[in-house]
Amino acid sequence: MNNRNKTQSDTDVKQFNKPRKFGLSAIGISTAVALGGVAIATQQAQALSALAIVNGITSSGGVGVSKDILYGDEHLQDLDIYYPKPLAKAMKSQQVISDTYPMVVFVHGGSWESGNKEEYAFVGQSLAQAGYITAVINYRKAPEHVYPDYVEDAAKAIAWSYDNAKNYYADPERFAVVGHSAGAFNAVAAVSNEDFLAPYGIKPSDISAVVGIAGPYSYDFRKFSSASAFDENATPDEVMPDRQIKGSQPPYLLLTAENDKIVYDTNTVKMTQALKDKGVTVERGQIKGASHATSIGAMAPPLRWVNDVRAQVVSYLDRTVK
Repeated sequence: MNNRNKTQSDTDVKQFNKPRKFGLSAIGISTAVALGGVAIATQQAQALSALAIVNGITSSGGVGVSKDILYGDEHLQDLDIYYPKPLAKAMKSQQVISDTYPMVVFVHGGSWESGNKEEYAFVGQSLAQAGYITAVINYRKAPEHVYPDYVEDAAKAIAWSYDNAKNYYADPERFAVVGHSAGAFNAVAAVSNEDFLAPYGIKPSDISAVVGIAGPYSYDFRKFSSASAFDENATPDEVMPDRQIKGSQPPYLLLTAENDKIVYDTNTVKMTQALKDKGVTVERGQIKGASHATSIGAMAPPLRWVNDVRAQVVSYLDRTVK
């Protein structure tokens, strides 16, 4: 682990701080622009959102989308649903649709303070191109909303998607949850502790698989600026997912980014061991050459060459869900 075993506060989430958001700012702007074949002056490129550039160069690939669907009554409790090309084509032409598709719920990162479903459209498009109906969700943000609000929103969105899957030609028996960074925390926390899904009549074992990418599952948030996303009296033992596992669980894939300087791999090591201690099936993998940002940015079809995160996620989903 690259000599990162000093103390937990020094290693697990060394730079889990507000000034360094979990967006895609670390993705090379010039690379993204070159891929789009567009010449943009340096000063213009620097002013553009890296996420906007990724979405700008991501072809929809013929997938369809339903926007701003409410899964709750409060602000930011909504989601977008992306459809694979054959389904989108059939829906558009009003054909009789007898096939069903596997479904994924994706939870974005952003230090629990930033990010939205529009910025992660490229993930919905990418997974839909792989044959998955994909719900990309919003959730309420800190500091107005602290733990457990955003995890409760993830659970609510998961349950809504599961309950309504058939209305969108999805099969609830083939249903996965995927999250990145703070969104991986939300996704893993919402499923691994059955108390979050219980109010909606859903059990963790109803989920076919969970994928967490570069998630901060086990660190002392009190030592970092991300403390603003948690109650001031909360402790890691009370909120970290690796200490809150409850109920029969689905299989998990937990990925780390080889060059992640924001969320260190000790988080995944500890979460993996905690799940295994409960008898849960867990696979742990590394995204070679990936930074924290590119561990999700390379989900965009034009950036697949950057690393193999998409290949690892889709391969796992194909084995466990499809």
